[in-house]
Amino acid sequence: MKLSDFSFKLPESRIARFPSDKRSGSKLMVVDRRTGEISHHIFSDLPSLLDKNDFIVMNNTKVDPVKIFVHVGEKRVELLITKKLSENMVECFALPAKRMKEGTVFSIVNGKNGKVEAEGERGRRILKLNFSLEELFENGYAPLPPYIKRKYDEANQHRAFDLKRYQTIYSKNPGSIAAPTAGLHFDEDLLEIIKEKNEILEVTLSVGPATFQKIEVENINEHKMGIENIRIEKSVSDRINYLKTCNKNLLAVGTTSVRSLETFASKNPMKEDFSSGIFISPGFKFKMVDKLLTNFHLPESSLFILVSSFAGLGLMKKAYQIAIDREYNFFSYGDAMLII
Repeated sequence: MKLSDFSFKLPESRIARFPSDKRSGSKLMVVDRRTGEISHHIFSDLPSLLDKNDFIVMNNTKVDPVKIFVHVGEKRVELLITKKLSENMVECFALPAKRMKEGTVFSIVNGKNGKVEAEGERGRRILKLNFSLEELFENGYAPLPPYIKRKYDEANQHRAFDLKRYQTIYSKNPGSIAAPTAGLHFDEDLLEIIKEKNEILEVTLSVGPATFQKIEVENINEHKMGIENIRIEKSVSDRINYLKTCNKNLLAVGTTSVRSLETFASKNPMKEDFSSGIFISPGFKFKMVDKLLTNFHLPESSLFILVSSFAGLGLMKKAYQIAIDREYNFFSYGDAMLII
């Protein structure tokens, strides 16, 4: 299939720059992929929409404060730290990259500095720090996607809010540079209600650049996903396999949970820690996931391709158009969709 098949027009007004006032107060669209029926709810309705035979798998990764503002002379540069290479070396994306040439010295707010060791493509840089990564993160911000458009003053104003809100309440394991956003809608009260009827299990996929990697080929079969690290404890994988043999329905919270579970099903790894470069596109045979809770995704993204593979491209385009018409909010801080 062509990448352009997964394109759609989205008014900029539908891109959420802030989340709903209450986590569980966002809108929730329910899409039945067998009948094509679409209905509209509030996320707090989720417990009543779950079947007693459903069990839930969530990604418990924790987002690191990897968005950093540094100074090159009098100019400000935004960095997204993507990988720790050693105790004082990191990989990042720089914006604007032209201010971060090889050999450039930069400083953070407390006066400590570093140097650009090497340049890569599309703004990728290797940095050498004269301080620890922990000290860098002390000055970090939530790594909100660019389309939320938090410039420095606004990012500074909402720093504490974003650090808390761009994180699931069940996050545990550090290492992600983006949030598993479907999970942002759960609050403590809602989880307690769900646990009364439905079992919840946790896996970890450390979200890296692969999740939001731009697809740059028209033939999507030629796209190569980046690698991300996954951990599924043996007790969890054993429980999932047992519940599946009991004909229970697995509801995956978010596309990262889907990729974790379907990688596990296809690779059958012998270790709890493994990696994945899985790219789920139409024709993919889902072995684990029966239902999916997700947000509304960018056109021509691997995430929209994944949900279209699960529910059908025609149905997803119809649902997305209805969401636009009914003023649902899109992307990371937006509303949610339950595909059954």
